Amino acid sequence: MSVADEYRAKAAEMAEKAKREGDTLLRAEFEALRRNYLRLALQAEKNAKTDIVYETPRRAPAQPEQPAQQQQQRQPDKKDPDK
Repeated sequence: MSVADEYRAKAAEMAEKAKREGDTLLRAEFEALRRNYLRLALQAEKNAKTDIVYETPRRAPAQPEQPAQQQQQRQPDKKDPDK
C-alpha cells in the first residue's frame, strides 16, 4: 500500500467517525481531519513522481588569503600651525 493510499484510508476512517459523531464540533473536526488526509494523499502522489537528486557542490581550490591592506589617512601639514 502506498503512502497516498494510507492517507486515503485514514480519510475514509475520519469520514466514518464524522458520520457516527453526535457532537457537531467533533463532527466538524473529523471532517477537517478527513480533508487534511486527502490533501496529504495528493501531496504524497506528487512527491512520488518527483525525483530529486542532491549533488554536493564542488569546493573551489583553496587560495591563500592576502592580508588586508590598510588605507593611509592624509596627515595635516606640520608646517602650518593653523591646520
